[in-house]
Amino acid sequence: MTVTCVAGLGVSGTAAARALAERGERVVVVEALDTDAQRLAAEALERLGVQVRLGSQELPVEASRLVTTGWAPHHPLIAAALERGVEVVGEVELAWRLREGQAAPWLALTGTNGKTTAVRMLTSMLLAAGRKAAAVGNVGVPVVEAVGEPYDVLAVELSSFQLHYSDSLAPHAAAILNLAPDHLDWHGSMEEYARAKQRIFDRAGVVIYNADDPRVAALAEPYPSKVGFTLQVPRPGEVGLVEELLVDRAFVDDPREAVELATLADVRPFAPHNVANALAAAALARSLGVPAEAVRQGLLDFRPDPHRLAHVERVGEVDYVDDSKATNPHAAAAALSSYRTIVWVAGGQLKGADVDELVRQAAPRLRGAVLIGVDRARIAEALARHAPNVPVVDIAERDTGVMDRVVAEAARLASPGDTVLLAPAGASLDMFANYPARGEAFARAVRALKAGA
Repeated sequence: MTVTCVAGLGVSGTAAARALAERGERVVVVEALDTDAQRLAAEALERLGVQVRLGSQELPVEASRLVTTGWAPHHPLIAAALERGVEVVGEVELAWRLREGQAAPWLALTGTNGKTTAVRMLTSMLLAAGRKAAAVGNVGVPVVEAVGEPYDVLAVELSSFQLHYSDSLAPHAAAILNLAPDHLDWHGSMEEYARAKQRIFDRAGVVIYNADDPRVAALAEPYPSKVGFTLQVPRPGEVGLVEELLVDRAFVDDPREAVELATLADVRPFAPHNVANALAAAALARSLGVPAEAVRQGLLDFRPDPHRLAHVERVGEVDYVDDSKATNPHAAAAALSSYRTIVWVAGGQLKGADVDELVRQAAPRLRGAVLIGVDRARIAEALARHAPNVPVVDIAERDTGVMDRVVAEAARLASPGDTVLLAPAGASLDMFANYPARGEAFARAVRALKAGA
């Protein structure tokens, strides 16, 4: 009998082990930690017949397959499996293989930024059309759990980590929202990162791509059945904008005509990159026959997640906006392009990404910058090159309570009509538990500022 080793007792690893055990397969889980939380998870799995080895990352001798939930290829466990010829698959690939009977089609999407927003917009559109749907994958429940439920369709958000270990996925339609350098420390190069993203297209029925992003357009080029989305007037076979309208010229009987899907006012929060998310979600929904009126209703029903261009307060004619989810330069660039004049709160872990182009493009909008986090010096250097007249406050403290000073310094730099924008361009783990904790600390500091104003 095949013995599957599952790497880790995280949410996806536990779900994968449970799904395999419930199908009568032999499963061994290896987990480096040995804490109370891990022991509780282990006990639950052991009742299903799963063997759990806490405090270990050794590949079991008897394993013929390894299920990973996003561990890098250079991790010793992955390297050991590859050296021994053990098959390595991701939790998403496992879920695809475990689909049973009349399995629900997948509408899958990936991208450097906007994935969660777009997949939740898509799910809202599907629900508005009366489909039993769920957002799964890198958001919501693990895919391996969802494939066992009677859904009509799954809206699947996929990260580059998940796609790296997925070989046979064949979604009904797949979209790439955008592509910019990210996770290069994991993938090793931009080329490998892009290839991981491109895997979502390899067996897709319909390839949906950002026609405004040259990198994404190049990835889509080899595939015959493709639909572009654009913030320009769409050509036949695309979805895009005509003045204030989102329109479809792809999933229509006559591509010389355009079907109205929604208006710009229906997209919230309004920002160019979020309109692109809405167009991508609409194209995915339309590929499955969702009517235009359900696309619009889905956008109206959609509620953005916190920390994504979230307006916190207006204090003294200055707006304070929390976009803590901007954990890489591409996401920060989208946020910075959404406001006219900005005092920028930035910094954190850049994960090997370059910020030079980000700062060069943002420079005309900047009225000041407050820098925090482990890689703030790299942002300061880019500001010195491209925005030498912009005042910069460098805050070396790394305690989580420092956000009060950050906001106070930003308020000092801001003038009426400016926006103080938290768009860090880096991850948060050097100072905070996660990006929501960073955003919440910013919001608390802003509210304290208002209370004392």
